[in-house]
Amino acid sequence: MFTRFCQLLTVLLLFCTNLLAQQIQHINPPTLAASKGYTQVVVAQGGRTVYISGQVSANSKGEIMHKSDFRAQTRQVFENMKTALAAVGATFADVVKTTTYVVGTDAEKIGIVREVRNQYYTSPNPPASTYVGVQALYDSDVLIEIEAIAVVK
Repeated sequence: MFTRFCQLLTVLLLFCTNLLAQQIQHINPPTLAASKGYTQVVVAQGGRTVYISGQVSANSKGEIMHKSDFRAQTRQVFENMKTALAAVGATFADVVKTTTYVVGTDAEKIGIVREVRNQYYTSPNPPASTYVGVQALYDSDVLIEIEAIAVVK
């Protein structure tokens, strides 16, 4: 009797584990514009949803790094995101959505963001993404800010 109970319990646990398993789908409908470095639609199920506040090029003391260097600020932002993700056991592969805010956006800045981003997002399925040009961020030395949503197993 006890053996049968253990077998049923094992089957139930396996069923629940599969039910709760993280599933992420990346969808690029053919009727939408082809995407460069992002996915049009990401569906996430299971796992823990993690919200990463907007990251800027600040160091651990809150000092803005690389004040006039957009590329260096972008790299620092991604390093800060990497640290934030690691704090919850996540990586860039777990990110399902990002929003990027850039001061005075232009084609050159978009190219720089893509170049740096591609060094961190190595999965063939990048997250959904929004890129927003703004007049200013909270500090005149901050040129870029990125927030993210991740789904972690």
